[in-house]
Amino acid sequence: MARVTRTVMVRSARLPRKVFRIFVELEDMYRNMVEQLVIYAVRNNIKSFTRLKALKYREMRKLYPQLPSHYAYTACQDASTRAKSFLRLKKLGLTQREYPEVRRVSIWLDDHLWKPNGLTSIRIATHKGWVTIELEPHKHYWKYTNRGWRLASEAKIRLDRRNRQLIIYLTFVKEVEGYKPRRYLPVDVNENNVTILVDGVAYLFETNIERLVLGYYYRRKRVQEKYDRLYGRKSRIKKKIMRRLRERERKLDVRWKMANIIVRVAYEKRYAIVLERLGKRVADSMIARIGDKQLRHRIFQASFRGIQRAIEEKAREYGVPVIHVNPKNTSRLCPVHDAPIIYGNGPRIGKCSKGGELWHRDVVACWNLLLRALRGDGSLAPSPVGHSLDVRPVPLASNATHDPTTLPRGLWARRKSLPQIQNATILNKMKR
Repeated sequence: MARVTRTVMVRSARLPRKVFRIFVELEDMYRNMVEQLVIYAVRNNIKSFTRLKALKYREMRKLYPQLPSHYAYTACQDASTRAKSFLRLKKLGLTQREYPEVRRVSIWLDDHLWKPNGLTSIRIATHKGWVTIELEPHKHYWKYTNRGWRLASEAKIRLDRRNRQLIIYLTFVKEVEGYKPRRYLPVDVNENNVTILVDGVAYLFETNIERLVLGYYYRRKRVQEKYDRLYGRKSRIKKKIMRRLRERERKLDVRWKMANIIVRVAYEKRYAIVLERLGKRVADSMIARIGDKQLRHRIFQASFRGIQRAIEEKAREYGVPVIHVNPKNTSRLCPVHDAPIIYGNGPRIGKCSKGGELWHRDVVACWNLLLRALRGDGSLAPSPVGHSLDVRPVPLASNATHDPTTLPRGLWARRKSLPQIQNATILNKMKR
C-alpha cells in the first residue's frame, strides 16, 4: 500500500467585511511570528522544526496570548521550512541578503485549527473564535471528494484582499494498492510526440511542443521590444502583459492529458510503464554541442523530465508500477538483428544495416525499451519470470517500414474530460 497525496486550491465565497477583517488581523499576527522565527533560526543556524519549537514556542505564546496555541506551533513549522531553504541557498552563495524576506504568507493550519463542515464549508479557529467559511467547490475538488479520497489533517489559507476571499489549500490522501505487472508498456518521450507500444502496436501522440515553444518565444520577444521602447526595461505594464501569457498552462495541459491516457491504458491492462532513466539535468548534455540559440531554447523548454514526472505522478495515483531503463542507443540498434540502424532517408526513418528493414526512430526506441525491461535492465525492473527474453518485433521484408499509428493532437487533447476507459478509445484511434 502506498500513500498518495494531492493538493487542491478552493476559493471561499466573498466574505463580509467584519469577517474578512478578522483574517487580516490573523494574517498580520501570523506574519510577525514567522518573521521573528525565521530571523532567529537563520541567525542561530537552526534547520530543525523540533529544535525551533522547543526554543521559541513559549515565547510566541506569551507574545500572542489571544491566538489559539497551535498557531505558534504551525508558525514554527513554516519558519523552519523557510530557514532551511535559505541556509541551503546561502551555503551555495545564491543569497543577497543576510536574512530571508517574508513576502507572501500562507497560514498553516493543523487539525486543531480547522475542521470540515460538510462538503461545502469549513470552520477555522481565530482569535475571535471559530468562523465558518463557505467554499466555492469546482470540478477538480469534486473529483477527489467523489472518488474515495479523504481530507488530510493539514491545510493552508491565503488572503485575496482584492476580492475579499480566502484561498484554501486542501490536501487529499488516498491509500493505493499496487499490483504485479503482467507485461510492460514502453514510453518514448520526444520534443513533438510521445510514443507508446501497446501489445506490439506503436501509437505516436503528436504534442507539437516545438510550435508552442516557438510561438510564445516570438510573442514574448515582440512584447519586450515594444514596451522596452515605450516605457523602459522595468515597465510594470510589460510585466503585467507577460504574466498573461499562458505557455506554462498549455504545456501542463498537454503533459497531464498525455499522462492520463498512458497510465489508464497501463492500469486497465495491468501493465508496468517503462521509461528512460534520464538525469536531473538532461537538457545540459543534449545541448553541449549545439550552437543554435533557438534550438537550445527549444530543448530546454521541451521538458522531457517534466512529461516523465507527470506520468510518474499519475501512475502513483493508480498504483501502476514504473520501471526506468538505460536509454543508451535505444534508437540506434535494430531490435530484430541487434545491428546498427543507419539514418539516411530522413530524420526519423533509418535502415537496419543487416536486415534492410526501415525503422521509425520512435518505434525502435519503444521496442528496445521493452527488451531492456524484459532483461531486467532497469533500476526497478523485476526478474523476467513468465516472460520470454526472445520477445521481438516480427521481421519484415527488406525496405518494409515499421511505422507507428499517428494520432494528431486535435484527436486526443480535447478540452472535455477523457473517458473512463481509455484503452478501448486509444485502440480505436481515438474516435471523435
